[in-house]
Amino acid sequence: MLKAVLIASSSGLAISLSRLLTSNGVEEMGQKVHPIGIRLGIVKEHTSVWYADGRTYADYLFADLKVREYLQDKLKSASVSRIDIHRPAQTARITIHTARPGIVIGKKGEDVEKLRQDLTKQMGVPVHINIEEIRKPELDGMLVAQSVAQQLERRVMFRRAMKRAVQNAMRIGAKGIKIQVSGRLGGAEIARTEWYREGRVPLHTLRADIDYANYEAHTTYGVIGVKVWIFKGEVIGGRQEELKPQAPAPRKKAAK
Repeated sequence: MLKAVLIASSSGLAISLSRLLTSNGVEEMGQKVHPIGIRLGIVKEHTSVWYADGRTYADYLFADLKVREYLQDKLKSASVSRIDIHRPAQTARITIHTARPGIVIGKKGEDVEKLRQDLTKQMGVPVHINIEEIRKPELDGMLVAQSVAQQLERRVMFRRAMKRAVQNAMRIGAKGIKIQVSGRLGGAEIARTEWYREGRVPLHTLRADIDYANYEAHTTYGVIGVKVWIFKGEVIGGRQEELKPQAPAPRKKAAK
């Protein structure tokens, strides 16, 4: 419940609306919920699927975190977007979503077999690894964030990196995209936040399929955070709108 602050003045009581307080006296601020977390069970699926009672829940959760940390460290150059972990009866099924499946599989499947053996030893149950190829990395939030972060680490201008990623996503068929970078941009003394957006990014529409990801760029000036929101269309009746590449805008004829 909002209430105005009453300020006593020489002419009487004046109502100041310059500051609105909550009932406990704390100023209200805008907050944003996680775009994927709020859509779980609607248009998004969980990345870990298993059942556990109270005693084993923490063990399974910690094991999943360690597995993801291990795979992301081993597959740094494989453009890994997401790792799904399913635990059927006394087994584990891990699905790696990557834009470069050849690096994950290795020569004659040697690398993926080595990963399977290491994960089986780490998790204590037989592990099956599936590789899912991402055919349009320009429309994957995590891969776009990784690409922008890698460009920042190579000292590419942040505005150029953001604009290039936005143009590529819209060209492939995204309905909208927003990229935000925060930190000592360009080596500035004071950290700031800048963003670039094109198209629609409806965060309040629950049926909107929005891919969100964040990544960190480690530069000589410090850490720069990168956040990406990609709107791929609305999911209606369990079916998603078909993404169509945008046609280039017609050129205007020069006046004679």
